[in-house]
Amino acid sequence: MKNLRILSMLLIATIAGLAAVVFASRWLTQQSSSGITKVAVAAADIDLGQRLSPDFVKVVDWPTASLPPGAISDTQALSGRVVRASLTRGEPVLESKLTPQGTAGGLSAVIADGKRAITVRVNDVVGVAGFALPGSYVDIIVNTLRDSKDGKPVAGDRSDQSISKIVLEKILVLAVAQEVNRDDTKPKVVNAVTLEVTPEQAEKLDLARSVGTLSLVLRNQIDPQPADTNGATKSTLLKEPAITAAVAVPVVKTVQVVRHVAAAQRAPGNCIGVIAGVDHGAECF
Repeated sequence: MKNLRILSMLLIATIAGLAAVVFASRWLTQQSSSGITKVAVAAADIDLGQRLSPDFVKVVDWPTASLPPGAISDTQALSGRVVRASLTRGEPVLESKLTPQGTAGGLSAVIADGKRAITVRVNDVVGVAGFALPGSYVDIIVNTLRDSKDGKPVAGDRSDQSISKIVLEKILVLAVAQEVNRDDTKPKVVNAVTLEVTPEQAEKLDLARSVGTLSLVLRNQIDPQPADTNGATKSTLLKEPAITAAVAVPVVKTVQVVRHVAAAQRAPGNCIGVIAGVDHGAECF
């Protein structure tokens, strides 16, 4: 009898333990499922301007508490969308990194509103030894000849006329040659660089490359300070003193006019003869 009571107690304890395990497992599953969200991420490295397809996107579990804003969970909604920024493997595909619906792929999809893309020819020196990569910012220097105020070239030695001046600042490099990948930090010596400019800057750049030679100056991406310079000439480069031309002062000659005034001779008037003794004279009046 005593053994039966012990066995029944053990059976009840076993059942209670199993029930507790089952309820705890269900509670943990519910808690974990409520804190997880399906998020679409890049299945491979994706370059900007590339059109998405099912091969480039996959869905993974993402903690709801750390879900980035603009995350997308429906992979079907991403079909045909174009990315405006490079994505690395495992990076969430956000709405802010996608172009609007219906945008065609390619470089034109990543040009900002109101901007244009223009390509300039460069070499290993002009292109900052290949470090002018997509995503970096550059200043543009033009070396040309100065003009006088009337628009004609300044007379004198050609070296004295040469001037180098920064004409455009903080210009975004969209692509080098035919590559638009912004994640590569290795230098690439190419013969062409595509820049993102405003319509006014495009006009200045086109004029600059027609009147002189261009050089790219790599600048810090977070440097907002403008470079207000007067340009460099031969005299400023060599720190030559400014030579002021002597101004001839006209000599004013004072001519002294001497007027000779002839004494007016008094015309004789009425005269009478005067006899004083043996002397004879005349008195005129």
